[in-house]
Amino acid sequence: MARPIIAIVGRPNVGKSTIFNRIVGDRLAIVEDKPGVTRDRLYGIGEWLNQEFSVIDTGGIEIDGEDALLKSVRVQAELAIDESDVIIFMVDAKAGVTSSDEEVAQLLFRSKKPVILAVNKVDNLQRQDDIYEFYSLGFGDPIGISGAHGIGIGDLLAAAAALFPEKKEDEYGEEVIRFALIGRPNVGKSSLTNAILGEERVIVSDIAGTTRDAIDTPFERDGQKFVIIDTAGMRKRGRVYENTEKYSVMRAMKAIERADVVLVVIDGEEGIIEQDKHVAGYAHEAGKAAIFVVNKWDIVDKDDKTMQQFTQKIRDHFLFMSYAPVVFVSAKTKQRLQKLLPVVIQVAEQHSLRIQTHMLNDVVSDAVAYNAPPTDKGRRLRINYATQVAVKPPSIVLFVNDPELMHFSYERYLENKIRAAFGFEGTPIRLFTRRKSSDNE
Repeated sequence: MARPIIAIVGRPNVGKSTIFNRIVGDRLAIVEDKPGVTRDRLYGIGEWLNQEFSVIDTGGIEIDGEDALLKSVRVQAELAIDESDVIIFMVDAKAGVTSSDEEVAQLLFRSKKPVILAVNKVDNLQRQDDIYEFYSLGFGDPIGISGAHGIGIGDLLAAAAALFPEKKEDEYGEEVIRFALIGRPNVGKSSLTNAILGEERVIVSDIAGTTRDAIDTPFERDGQKFVIIDTAGMRKRGRVYENTEKYSVMRAMKAIERADVVLVVIDGEEGIIEQDKHVAGYAHEAGKAAIFVVNKWDIVDKDDKTMQQFTQKIRDHFLFMSYAPVVFVSAKTKQRLQKLLPVVIQVAEQHSLRIQTHMLNDVVSDAVAYNAPPTDKGRRLRINYATQVAVKPPSIVLFVNDPELMHFSYERYLENKIRAAFGFEGTPIRLFTRRKSSDNE
């Protein structure tokens, strides 16, 4: 089930990024501590009353050219209209209603998307009266908030959660493997999609008003049912979208959320660039199974060591996704393409793998016996019990005497031991530490 998406929209300097950090800061900091993660802070995951949602900070999107400021504001609003389920429209209590606020309001009003008006910088009771002029924007009751002091964030999230779309039943069923091809423009996602399906597909029209949602294509191969969630055929009017790196990442977000397996497509001729890390980083954070697919391998000058060297480059650049297998293909010549779907099946199975509790505890106990946890100020971490609590991705809770004693390096050691015992190829593993309730230490 895909998470609802909230977009934070507004003119510059109203505090969008501050509110974004308030909503997702703790979760994001955990992700950024992982070695090798280089994604920017434009996307994150928040939670309200056990409901997870994705958040987009459109303030991070900058458009170059004439009238850059006005163009940027408009583009941010249009991106939010396209991608989000709920829009938080932020304005500044100190500045009052501006012409830029009114322009964004008109765009959002015509969109028919649910909009919550958040008046930032309401830092005290005296500022509370400043919110009333914002009724003129036409979005009902404004919510006064303060990003600097954390005031009103709960009210804001409660209002947003009330507007989330109803959860839908899985339209395909558990036996169907859903996978998405993601990557920067021109790496060959459309060609790969066509090659996998064995037919030329109709690309979405450039004409304004045509569908902008991901296109699902069900198919069956050797008795296994699949669905390709395709972002490759999407086109937007105007060069501004094609030339905005962050927009292409945003396009991938919905597809990633709905997929079981994410195929991170890399241009074999051009090699790895920073944007590839941005796209892959979001798939990793979303907990999806992943495969690196190196396309255009037919035009790469190579010898018997080229494939090994390219694989090592991927490992060096994507330290945080060492679990993801690498497949080299050519959509044009269909070279090695027959190897791709079996790997998709394999990592989908690993993504859904559930380990019996006694087997998991045996592995953890052996790992602890071989390499005892480090001490901190004379206290040693003690792992009492381990159990798997979820799949997609496999999630394991370690009950310990004190979660604060779990060092990142030791957590990584345990993950490596678990992978060595059970595989989990192609899927991230989530490890959580919880205090054992009966432990009085």
